[in-house]
Amino acid sequence: MTKALLILADGTTFEGESFGYETEAIGEVVFNTSMTGYQEILTDPSYKGQIIVMTYPEIGNYGVNKEDVESWRPFVEGFVVRHYNPVFSNFRSKLDLGSYLKKNKIPAVEGIDTRALTRLLRDKGSQIGILSAGGQDKKRLLKKVREAPTMVGRDLVKEVTCERPYRWKEGVWNLRKNPPPTPLFDKEGGEGGRFKVIAYDFGIKRNILRNLVDVGCDVTVVPASTTANKALAMKPDGIFLSNGPGDPEPVTYAIETIRQLIGKVPIFGICLGHQLIGLSLGGKTYKLKFGHHGGNQPVMDLQTRKVEITAQNHGFAVDTDSLKGRAELTHINLNDHSVEGLRSTRDPVFSVQYHPEASPGPHDANYLFKRFVEMMNPC
Repeated sequence: MTKALLILADGTTFEGESFGYETEAIGEVVFNTSMTGYQEILTDPSYKGQIIVMTYPEIGNYGVNKEDVESWRPFVEGFVVRHYNPVFSNFRSKLDLGSYLKKNKIPAVEGIDTRALTRLLRDKGSQIGILSAGGQDKKRLLKKVREAPTMVGRDLVKEVTCERPYRWKEGVWNLRKNPPPTPLFDKEGGEGGRFKVIAYDFGIKRNILRNLVDVGCDVTVVPASTTANKALAMKPDGIFLSNGPGDPEPVTYAIETIRQLIGKVPIFGICLGHQLIGLSLGGKTYKLKFGHHGGNQPVMDLQTRKVEITAQNHGFAVDTDSLKGRAELTHINLNDHSVEGLRSTRDPVFSVQYHPEASPGPHDANYLFKRFVEMMNPC
Protein backbone atom coordinates (compact mmCIF):
# COMPACT_ATOMS: atom_id res chain seq x y z
CA MET A 1 0.00 0.00 0.00
CA THR A 2 1.01 3.61 -0.53
CA LYS A 3 2.47 5.39 2.48
CA ALA A 4 0.60 8.44 3.76
CA LEU A 5 1.48 11.29 6.10
CA LEU A 6 -0.64 13.49 8.33
CA ILE A 7 1.29 16.58 9.41
CA LEU A 8 -0.17 19.12 11.82
CA ALA A 9 0.71 22.81 11.87
CA ASP A 10 2.67 22.32 15.11
CA GLY A 11 4.94 19.87 13.30
CA THR A 12 3.52 16.66 14.78
CA THR A 13 3.68 13.93 12.13
CA PHE A 14 1.76 10.66 11.88
CA GLU A 15 2.60 7.97 9.32
CA GLY A 16 0.21 5.38 7.97
CA GLU A 17 -1.07 3.78 4.78
CA SER A 18 -3.36 5.29 2.19
CA PHE A 19 -6.73 3.69 1.44
CA GLY A 20 -8.34 6.62 -0.38
CA TYR A 21 -7.45 8.84 -3.31
CA GLU A 22 -3.75 9.56 -3.68
CA THR A 23 -3.47 13.32 -3.36
CA GLU A 24 -2.80 16.09 -0.84
CA ALA A 25 -5.51 17.80 1.18
CA ILE A 26 -5.39 20.58 3.76
CA GLY A 27 -8.03 21.12 6.43
CA GLU A 28 -8.75 21.68 10.10
CA VAL A 29 -8.14 18.35 11.84
CA VAL A 30 -11.02 17.43 14.20
CA PHE A 31 -12.05 14.20 15.91
CA ASN A 32 -15.49 12.58 15.78
CA THR A 33 -16.63 10.28 18.60
CA SER A 34 -19.47 8.51 16.76
CA MET A 35 -19.23 4.71 16.75
CA THR A 36 -21.19 4.32 13.51
CA GLY A 37 -22.41 6.55 10.70
CA TYR A 38 -19.18 7.27 8.84
CA GLN A 39 -21.07 7.58 5.55
CA GLU A 40 -23.41 10.25 6.96
CA ILE A 41 -20.39 12.06 8.41
CA LEU A 42 -18.50 12.02 5.12
CA THR A 43 -21.47 13.49 3.26
CA ASP A 44 -22.39 16.15 5.83
CA PRO A 45 -21.58 19.52 4.17
CA SER A 46 -20.80 20.95 7.64
CA TYR A 47 -17.44 19.15 7.39
CA LYS A 48 -16.28 21.20 4.41
CA GLY A 49 -12.75 22.41 5.14
CA GLN A 50 -12.00 19.68 7.69
CA ILE A 51 -10.03 16.44 7.97
CA ILE A 52 -11.98 13.97 10.12
CA VAL A 53 -10.39 11.65 12.66
CA MET A 54 -12.68 8.81 13.77
CA THR A 55 -12.06 7.83 17.41
CA TYR A 56 -13.83 4.49 16.95
CA PRO A 57 -11.02 2.15 15.80
CA GLU A 58 -12.76 -0.11 13.25
CA ILE A 59 -14.10 1.67 10.15
CA GLY A 60 -15.46 0.27 6.88
CA ASN A 61 -17.16 -2.87 8.22
CA TYR A 62 -20.54 -2.19 6.61
CA GLY A 63 -19.32 -0.60 3.38
CA VAL A 64 -21.21 2.15 1.56
CA ASN A 65 -24.81 2.24 0.31
CA LYS A 66 -26.94 4.67 -1.67
CA GLU A 67 -29.43 5.46 1.11
CA ASP A 68 -27.24 6.83 3.91
CA VAL A 69 -25.87 9.91 2.18
CA GLU A 70 -26.73 13.31 3.66
CA SER A 71 -25.99 15.35 0.51
CA TRP A 72 -25.10 14.84 -3.11
CA ARG A 73 -21.41 14.11 -2.46
CA PRO A 74 -18.82 13.88 0.35
CA PHE A 75 -17.48 17.26 1.52
CA VAL A 76 -14.70 16.29 3.96
CA GLU A 77 -11.16 17.19 2.93
CA GLY A 78 -9.63 13.98 4.30
CA PHE A 79 -10.37 10.94 6.47
CA VAL A 80 -8.23 9.37 9.23
CA VAL A 81 -8.88 6.01 10.95
CA ARG A 82 -7.06 3.49 13.13
CA HIS A 83 -8.02 0.43 11.10
CA TYR A 84 -9.81 0.27 7.76
CA ASN A 85 -11.67 -2.94 6.93
CA PRO A 86 -12.07 -3.41 3.16
CA VAL A 87 -14.19 -6.55 3.69
CA PHE A 88 -17.69 -5.20 4.30
CA SER A 89 -20.82 -7.06 5.35
CA ASN A 90 -24.27 -5.48 5.09
CA PHE A 91 -27.30 -6.32 2.98
CA ARG A 92 -27.49 -2.74 1.67
CA SER A 93 -23.80 -2.31 0.81
CA LYS A 94 -22.88 -1.62 -2.80
CA LEU A 95 -19.23 -0.57 -2.46
CA ASP A 96 -16.31 -0.68 -0.05
CA LEU A 97 -15.39 2.58 1.70
CA GLY A 98 -11.94 2.84 0.14
CA SER A 99 -13.33 2.67 -3.40
CA TYR A 100 -15.98 5.25 -2.50
CA LEU A 101 -13.31 7.67 -1.26
CA LYS A 102 -11.18 7.12 -4.35
CA LYS A 103 -14.20 7.72 -6.58
CA ASN A 104 -14.80 11.05 -4.84
CA LYS A 105 -11.08 12.00 -4.78
CA ILE A 106 -10.78 12.12 -0.98
CA PRO A 107 -7.48 11.07 0.63
CA ALA A 108 -7.65 8.71 3.61
CA VAL A 109 -5.10 7.16 5.93
CA GLU A 110 -5.22 4.15 8.26
CA GLY A 111 -2.77 2.64 10.69
CA ILE A 112 -2.00 5.72 12.78
CA ASP A 113 -2.50 6.05 16.54
CA THR A 114 -5.86 7.87 16.54
CA ARG A 115 -5.98 7.80 20.35
CA ALA A 116 -2.73 9.78 20.58
CA LEU A 117 -3.93 12.14 17.85
CA THR A 118 -7.28 12.71 19.59
CA ARG A 119 -5.58 13.45 22.92
CA LEU A 120 -3.29 15.93 21.21
CA LEU A 121 -6.23 17.74 19.59
CA ARG A 122 -8.14 17.69 22.87
CA ASP A 123 -5.23 19.16 24.83
CA LYS A 124 -3.85 21.62 22.27
CA GLY A 125 -7.03 22.28 20.28
CA SER A 126 -7.96 21.65 16.67
CA GLN A 127 -5.38 22.81 14.16
CA ILE A 128 -4.74 22.87 10.44
CA GLY A 129 -3.15 19.75 9.01
CA ILE A 130 -2.17 18.28 5.67
CA LEU A 131 -2.89 14.71 4.59
CA SER A 132 -0.59 13.47 1.85
CA ALA A 133 -0.84 10.11 0.14
CA GLY A 134 2.38 9.41 -1.75
CA GLY A 135 4.23 12.67 -1.13
CA GLN A 136 6.91 12.20 1.55
CA ASP A 137 8.70 15.57 1.55
CA LYS A 138 7.95 16.49 5.16
CA LYS A 139 9.65 19.89 5.03
CA ARG A 140 7.62 20.97 1.98
CA LEU A 141 4.37 19.65 3.47
CA LEU A 142 4.92 21.43 6.80
CA LYS A 143 5.65 24.70 5.02
CA LYS A 144 2.47 24.29 2.98
CA VAL A 145 0.24 23.60 5.97
CA ARG A 146 1.66 26.51 7.96
CA GLU A 147 0.83 28.87 5.10
CA ALA A 148 -2.76 27.60 4.83
CA PRO A 149 -5.66 29.72 6.15
CA THR A 150 -7.49 28.69 9.31
CA MET A 151 -11.25 28.23 9.61
CA VAL A 152 -11.69 31.66 11.20
CA GLY A 153 -12.88 34.31 8.75
CA ARG A 154 -13.63 31.94 5.85
CA ASP A 155 -17.05 31.78 4.20
CA LEU A 156 -17.43 28.09 3.37
CA VAL A 157 -21.22 28.29 2.95
CA LYS A 158 -20.88 29.55 -0.62
CA GLU A 159 -18.99 26.33 -1.47
CA VAL A 160 -21.73 23.95 -0.31
CA THR A 161 -25.06 25.70 -0.89
CA CYS A 162 -27.38 24.72 -3.75
CA GLU A 163 -27.29 26.72 -6.98
CA ARG A 164 -31.06 27.10 -7.41
CA PRO A 165 -34.28 26.48 -5.44
CA TYR A 166 -35.89 23.04 -5.38
CA ARG A 167 -38.81 21.27 -3.68
CA TRP A 168 -38.18 18.40 -1.28
CA LYS A 169 -40.99 15.86 -0.85
CA GLU A 170 -39.46 12.81 0.85
CA GLY A 171 -40.29 12.14 4.49
CA VAL A 172 -38.61 9.95 7.08
CA TRP A 173 -38.57 6.38 5.84
CA ASN A 174 -38.34 2.90 7.26
CA LEU A 175 -36.08 0.70 5.18
CA ARG A 176 -38.26 -2.40 5.47
CA LYS A 177 -41.63 -0.72 5.09
CA ASN A 178 -40.93 2.50 3.20
CA PRO A 179 -37.68 2.64 1.20
CA PRO A 180 -36.71 6.03 -0.23
CA PRO A 181 -38.51 6.96 -3.45
CA THR A 182 -36.95 8.32 -6.62
CA PRO A 183 -36.51 11.18 -7.33
CA LEU A 184 -35.69 12.69 -3.95
CA PHE A 185 -36.57 16.25 -4.95
CA ASP A 186 -38.71 18.01 -7.51
CA LYS A 187 -37.79 21.25 -9.30
CA GLU A 188 -41.28 21.68 -10.72
CA GLY A 189 -43.21 21.70 -7.44
CA GLY A 190 -46.45 19.89 -6.67
CA GLU A 191 -48.60 18.94 -3.74
CA GLY A 192 -46.90 19.19 -0.37
CA GLY A 193 -47.58 19.55 3.33
CA ARG A 194 -49.84 21.91 5.21
CA PHE A 195 -47.17 24.43 6.24
CA LYS A 196 -45.11 26.12 3.57
CA VAL A 197 -41.49 26.32 4.76
CA ILE A 198 -38.54 28.00 3.07
CA ALA A 199 -35.36 26.15 4.05
CA TYR A 200 -32.12 28.10 3.64
CA ASP A 201 -29.36 25.80 2.45
CA PHE A 202 -26.13 26.67 4.27
CA GLY A 203 -25.07 23.03 3.88
CA ILE A 204 -28.33 21.28 4.67
CA LYS A 205 -28.57 17.58 5.54
CA ARG A 206 -31.22 15.49 3.84
CA ASN A 207 -32.54 14.02 7.06
CA ILE A 208 -33.43 17.51 8.26
CA LEU A 209 -35.61 17.89 5.17
CA ARG A 210 -37.18 14.47 5.76
CA ASN A 211 -38.10 15.43 9.32
CA LEU A 212 -39.66 18.71 8.17
CA VAL A 213 -41.80 16.84 5.66
CA ASP A 214 -42.75 14.28 8.28
CA VAL A 215 -44.31 16.92 10.55
CA GLY A 216 -46.41 18.35 7.71
CA CYS A 217 -44.18 20.88 5.96
CA ASP A 218 -44.17 21.71 2.26
CA VAL A 219 -40.45 22.38 1.87
CA THR A 220 -38.72 24.57 -0.69
CA VAL A 221 -34.93 24.70 -0.36
CA VAL A 222 -33.27 27.94 -1.45
CA PRO A 223 -29.64 29.04 -1.87
CA ALA A 224 -27.92 30.78 1.04
CA SER A 225 -27.82 34.07 -0.86
CA THR A 226 -31.63 34.28 -1.26
CA THR A 227 -32.80 37.69 -0.07
CA ALA A 228 -35.48 38.25 2.53
CA ASN A 229 -37.74 39.86 -0.08
CA LYS A 230 -37.50 36.82 -2.35
CA ALA A 231 -38.22 34.46 0.54
CA LEU A 232 -41.19 36.48 1.79
CA ALA A 233 -42.56 36.73 -1.76
CA MET A 234 -43.10 32.95 -1.61
CA LYS A 235 -45.50 33.57 1.32
CA PRO A 236 -44.00 31.01 3.69
CA ASP A 237 -45.54 29.98 6.99
CA GLY A 238 -42.04 29.59 8.42
CA ILE A 239 -38.32 29.87 7.69
CA PHE A 240 -35.81 27.15 8.46
CA LEU A 241 -32.07 27.94 8.74
CA SER A 242 -29.83 24.91 8.17
CA ASN A 243 -26.54 23.59 9.42
CA GLY A 244 -23.37 24.43 7.53
CA PRO A 245 -19.58 24.63 7.70
CA GLY A 246 -17.08 26.97 9.25
CA ASP A 247 -17.15 30.41 10.82
CA PRO A 248 -20.59 32.10 10.86
CA GLU A 249 -19.31 35.69 11.06
CA PRO A 250 -18.13 35.97 7.41
CA VAL A 251 -21.60 34.91 6.17
CA THR A 252 -22.73 38.54 6.39
CA TYR A 253 -25.35 38.29 3.65
CA ALA A 254 -27.22 35.59 5.61
CA ILE A 255 -26.99 37.54 8.87
CA GLU A 256 -28.56 40.59 7.22
CA THR A 257 -31.26 38.46 5.59
CA ILE A 258 -32.19 36.89 8.93
CA ARG A 259 -32.41 40.34 10.54
CA GLN A 260 -34.97 41.30 7.90
CA LEU A 261 -36.93 38.06 8.38
CA ILE A 262 -37.18 38.19 12.18
CA GLY A 263 -40.65 39.28 13.23
CA LYS A 264 -42.15 38.51 9.81
CA VAL A 265 -42.52 34.70 10.12
CA PRO A 266 -41.56 32.00 12.64
CA ILE A 267 -37.90 30.93 12.33
CA PHE A 268 -36.16 27.72 13.40
CA GLY A 269 -32.37 27.28 13.14
CA ILE A 270 -30.03 24.33 13.59
CA CYS A 271 -26.24 24.44 14.08
CA LEU A 272 -24.87 27.17 11.77
CA GLY A 273 -28.45 28.47 11.49
CA HIS A 274 -28.44 28.80 15.30
CA GLN A 275 -25.18 30.76 15.23
CA LEU A 276 -26.45 33.05 12.47
CA ILE A 277 -29.57 33.79 14.52
CA GLY A 278 -27.36 34.73 17.45
CA LEU A 279 -25.35 37.10 15.26
CA SER A 280 -28.48 38.58 13.66
CA LEU A 281 -29.79 39.41 17.15
CA GLY A 282 -26.65 41.39 17.84
CA GLY A 283 -24.67 38.70 19.62
CA LYS A 284 -21.17 37.34 19.04
CA THR A 285 -19.69 33.92 18.34
CA TYR A 286 -16.33 32.43 19.30
CA LYS A 287 -14.14 29.50 18.28
CA LEU A 288 -14.27 26.43 20.52
CA LYS A 289 -10.99 24.76 21.48
CA PHE A 290 -11.70 21.49 19.66
CA GLY A 291 -15.41 21.70 18.89
CA HIS A 292 -18.17 19.14 19.37
CA HIS A 293 -18.20 16.33 16.82
CA GLY A 294 -20.03 13.09 17.56
CA GLY A 295 -23.25 11.33 18.48
CA ASN A 296 -23.01 11.32 22.26
CA GLN A 297 -23.11 14.91 23.57
CA PRO A 298 -25.29 15.48 26.70
CA VAL A 299 -27.53 18.57 26.53
CA MET A 300 -29.98 19.84 29.14
CA ASP A 301 -33.28 21.52 28.26
CA LEU A 302 -33.37 24.25 30.92
CA GLN A 303 -37.17 24.46 30.86
CA THR A 304 -37.88 20.78 31.53
CA ARG A 305 -34.47 19.87 33.07
CA LYS A 306 -34.51 16.87 30.77
CA VAL A 307 -31.13 15.65 29.50
CA GLU A 308 -30.89 14.70 25.83
CA ILE A 309 -28.09 12.74 24.21
CA THR A 310 -27.41 14.58 20.98
CA ALA A 311 -25.50 14.44 17.72
CA GLN A 312 -23.28 17.47 17.10
CA ASN A 313 -20.85 18.90 14.60
CA HIS A 314 -19.61 22.45 15.15
CA GLY A 315 -16.47 24.37 15.98
CA PHE A 316 -18.02 27.73 16.95
CA ALA A 317 -20.49 28.74 19.65
CA VAL A 318 -22.72 31.70 20.55
CA ASP A 319 -21.79 33.96 23.47
CA THR A 320 -25.05 34.45 25.37
CA ASP A 321 -23.78 37.42 27.39
CA SER A 322 -23.35 39.35 24.15
CA LEU A 323 -27.09 39.02 23.35
CA LYS A 324 -27.97 41.40 26.21
CA GLY A 325 -31.49 40.11 26.79
CA ARG A 326 -32.52 39.85 23.14
CA ALA A 327 -32.62 36.05 23.48
CA GLU A 328 -32.77 33.63 26.38
CA LEU A 329 -30.75 30.48 26.90
CA THR A 330 -32.85 27.31 26.51
CA HIS A 331 -30.28 24.48 26.32
CA ILE A 332 -26.72 23.97 27.58
CA ASN A 333 -23.99 21.44 26.93
CA LEU A 334 -23.29 19.49 30.11
CA ASN A 335 -19.67 18.81 29.17
CA ASP A 336 -18.48 22.41 28.87
CA HIS A 337 -21.66 24.48 29.55
CA SER A 338 -21.54 26.10 26.12
CA VAL A 339 -24.76 27.35 24.51
CA GLU A 340 -26.92 24.68 22.87
CA GLY A 341 -30.22 26.52 22.39
CA LEU A 342 -31.71 30.02 22.20
CA ARG A 343 -35.15 31.61 22.03
CA SER A 344 -35.92 35.22 21.12
CA THR A 345 -37.55 37.18 23.92
CA ARG A 346 -39.71 39.16 21.47
CA ASP A 347 -40.33 37.19 18.27
CA PRO A 348 -41.19 33.59 17.26
CA VAL A 349 -37.57 32.55 16.76
CA PHE A 350 -35.73 29.61 18.32
CA SER A 351 -32.64 27.56 17.55
CA VAL A 352 -30.43 24.73 18.73
CA GLN A 353 -26.73 24.11 18.23
CA TYR A 354 -27.07 20.33 18.00
CA HIS A 355 -28.69 18.08 15.36
CA PRO A 356 -32.21 16.82 16.22
CA GLU A 357 -32.49 15.00 12.89
CA ALA A 358 -30.06 12.43 14.36
CA SER A 359 -28.38 10.98 11.33
CA PRO A 360 -26.20 9.49 12.63
CA GLY A 361 -27.14 9.70 16.28
CA PRO A 362 -29.89 9.43 18.90
CA HIS A 363 -33.52 10.50 18.46
CA ASP A 364 -33.95 12.35 21.76
CA ALA A 365 -34.45 15.78 20.20
CA ASN A 366 -36.71 15.27 17.18
CA TYR A 367 -39.57 16.90 19.12
CA LEU A 368 -38.09 20.22 18.01
CA PHE A 369 -39.53 19.80 14.52
CA LYS A 370 -43.01 19.53 16.06
CA ARG A 371 -42.27 22.63 18.12
CA PHE A 372 -41.56 24.51 14.89
CA VAL A 373 -44.93 23.42 13.47
CA GLU A 374 -46.69 24.50 16.66
CA MET A 375 -45.07 27.91 16.29
CA MET A 376 -46.45 28.18 12.75
CA ASN A 377 -49.88 27.02 13.93
CA PRO A 378 -50.45 28.64 17.33
CA CYS A 379 -54.26 28.10 17.32
